[in-house]
Amino acid sequence: MMKRILSVSAMVLAGTIFSCQNEDGVASSQQLSPETLSKIRALGFSTHNAFAFEGGYVVEGDIMLHDHDLNGGHDAKYLVIANEEQYRTTNLVKSLPRNITVSISSKLPASYVPALDEALARYNAQGLTITFTRVSSGADIALVNGNGSFLASAGFPTSSGDPYGQVKVNARAIGNQPQSTVATILAHEIGHCIGFRHTDYMDRSYSCGGSPTNEGASTVGAIHIPGTPTGPDAGSFMLSCIGSGQNRPFNSGDRTALAYLY
Repeated sequence: MMKRILSVSAMVLAGTIFSCQNEDGVASSQQLSPETLSKIRALGFSTHNAFAFEGGYVVEGDIMLHDHDLNGGHDAKYLVIANEEQYRTTNLVKSLPRNITVSISSKLPASYVPALDEALARYNAQGLTITFTRVSSGADIALVNGNGSFLASAGFPTSSGDPYGQVKVNARAIGNQPQSTVATILAHEIGHCIGFRHTDYMDRSYSCGGSPTNEGASTVGAIHIPGTPTGPDAGSFMLSCIGSGQNRPFNSGDRTALAYLY
């Protein structure tokens, strides 16, 4: 039986959004305390289907938050009302220019290695002040096997300016997708690791379907990147959901956003 979900980085297959959730039902924000939900909302993240996971909280389907994210001080001057533009978090990667190393677990399919290489090549072709190199161990960002209610998940840069250190990849949920689709998923999660929000975070129904969800204002959660589109951006690699077999190399808005930040 098909499982349906409104989830960030859910995959649309044959016109239907398939869930990475289990058969027992969709993870619910009801398992989180009102205080935790309030803190998540204050950061500008949707609490729809937010849930506790491995010592943290997964929001918007693929974004991992921790208590230090919720309890840190945040600058209210970054309040925005969102449109379909590119958005970043307050924390970005520092000490530029910088090479970021990335590793991939042997527990993931061997076919994901060239997919990762393709994802890194997309970034390296942009002439940024950050570059990426795949290494076997000791990486700044480690791609590991994941088993959760998502295709893949990641977090945002630390306050000290390091990229988020881990991407959990649920190969079972992704299934037998083309290399370019897997590369797009990995590039998307690496985008989170260096500070990108979802292009359609303010209305995830744009890429995921379902009912519109607009959080409206945010603080650390979403700072507009100047020069990016102010209307729907159908091809952005940072859209919340992706279709089966879909390839999203960086479009003009993505390239503008990457160049502005790095």
